[in-house]
Amino acid sequence: MIRNLSELYQYRALLMALSVRELRARYRASVLGFLWTFLNPTLSMFVYWLVFQVVMVRSGSFRAFPYFIFSGLLPWIFFSSSMLGGTTSVSDRRDLLTKVRFPAQVLPATVVLTNLINLLLSVPLLIGLGLVFGFVPTWHLVFLLPVLLVQTFFTLAVSYLLAALNVAFRDLQHIVASVIQLAFFLTPILWPMSQIPALGSLTQGESRQLVGALNPMAPLVNAWQDIFYNQQIPSDWTGLGIVAVEALLIMLVSTAVFERRREEFAELV
Repeated sequence: MIRNLSELYQYRALLMALSVRELRARYRASVLGFLWTFLNPTLSMFVYWLVFQVVMVRSGSFRAFPYFIFSGLLPWIFFSSSMLGGTTSVSDRRDLLTKVRFPAQVLPATVVLTNLINLLLSVPLLIGLGLVFGFVPTWHLVFLLPVLLVQTFFTLAVSYLLAALNVAFRDLQHIVASVIQLAFFLTPILWPMSQIPALGSLTQGESRQLVGALNPMAPLVNAWQDIFYNQQIPSDWTGLGIVAVEALLIMLVSTAVFERRREEFAELV
């Protein structure tokens, strides 16, 4: 793992250049350009708000349900986009892998970095939307940095593993797309963690920790909602700690798999 990450740092200029190129290509010939990064989750927010609060007459306990949804959608879009793009990042880049000594580990990292830049540029827009609903930014924003570090490390770790496996097993990219769609509704984006009931002999708190262990995005999304919507310190530090440990373990496994198989990439793609 250390070798892989150190090589990634060594090729940081290439990583940044590819990320900038990807951002430019994504919005080339687009009238609205970067604004699509904000408009897509905004449209999704209105759809979910219409269905869950207007049509289904959701409980009125939410002060601003659209803002609650949006504060969870942004980290989810960063994660899901990185998973979908990271899975095919190696298998779709034969043009680069056939070049002499091209560092394959840069490709999944480029996808994650590109989506991270989009996420960071969307945070001021999230704050602006909060002002519309009467949410003035508080000092709790400082806790976004550790949450973002854990989420980025976890996303990068999973991206490495999926990218390496997808080279030989192309069905994986379709499986990932289906799992991502299912996981969206199992993540507290449209509902708060407080609605998780006590499961069996577990207390409600233990049930939340179980959900967080099974779905690493749950405590991460919950932390974003705590910071922006509830305007408080993230309430589930245990869950965030579990995600950090899971990220480390997955990174150890994924970099080992990536390192062992990357000599085969040029032949298999």
